[in-house]
Amino acid sequence: MAKRVGFIAIVGRPNVGKSTLMNRILGQKISITSRRPQTTRHCIFGIKTTERAQFIYLDTPGLHKEAKRAMNRYMNRAASQTLHDADVVLFLLEGDRWSEDDELVAGKLRQVKAPIVVAINKLDKLKHKDVLLPRMAQLQALLAPAEIIPVSARTGRNVALLEQTLEGYLPESHPLFPDDQVTNRSERFLAAEIIREKLMRNLGDELPFYLTVEIEHFKEEKGLLRMGALIWVERKGQKAIVIGKRGEKLKQIGSQARLELETLFDRKVFLELWVRVKEGWSDDVRALRSLGYGEDE
Repeated sequence: MAKRVGFIAIVGRPNVGKSTLMNRILGQKISITSRRPQTTRHCIFGIKTTERAQFIYLDTPGLHKEAKRAMNRYMNRAASQTLHDADVVLFLLEGDRWSEDDELVAGKLRQVKAPIVVAINKLDKLKHKDVLLPRMAQLQALLAPAEIIPVSARTGRNVALLEQTLEGYLPESHPLFPDDQVTNRSERFLAAEIIREKLMRNLGDELPFYLTVEIEHFKEEKGLLRMGALIWVERKGQKAIVIGKRGEKLKQIGSQARLELETLFDRKVFLELWVRVKEGWSDDVRALRSLGYGEDE
């Protein structure tokens, strides 16, 4: 039976709430979140199927002007590429803030043929609501979007209205994914992302940008999921920070990750973590590809 089916690219600058919004829409956690900019590094499908439609959301890395390292350039390419493949583009921003990165996104959107829906996020944190109308007028003049909807991804305010609006721009088609599928990513990928989220939430401001996680083994035996993960950093000093005094920091990160992994996979998890040094991995194209960056392309 034909439904409205299509791809919706969620784009915006770093740390504007794209992953939080997608998780809210899906009703479960697919994309990791943290207060650190550039938490999302890959394009991740979030699939929601209803009686009338199948929404295929693409959570993208935040587009940003400062792209000095190979990893930053990869993230910008991955996000930009989705703009031309999507049936609808959802531009997420904040009502009381307009940055160079927002301008960068807007510039790319002026070249897009697909309908553009703007969602002004973090409505719950907006102290002065009178800034909304001038911002909406500015966006209308800048992009002439199909719709502009203020939302709160954190509380869910107006998110149902946003979904209803997006549905109207999806083409009619047969579903592309089974009704019960919620993402295109593997269990190994989701496990690595959860571990990286705990690292980002527990470490200092700069270090999270210089680490990544690689699942070395992932095996189920008698209801127990045995998992081993390598945490890659760029320098020996960073390794010491991740491990912490007497290994306490790594133990804390591992404990938090294990609890969330058990919830995700609905079984007991035995998790081992090791920290290794790969100098300059985030600015080395070959190293990035060996660690799974570039698979989106």
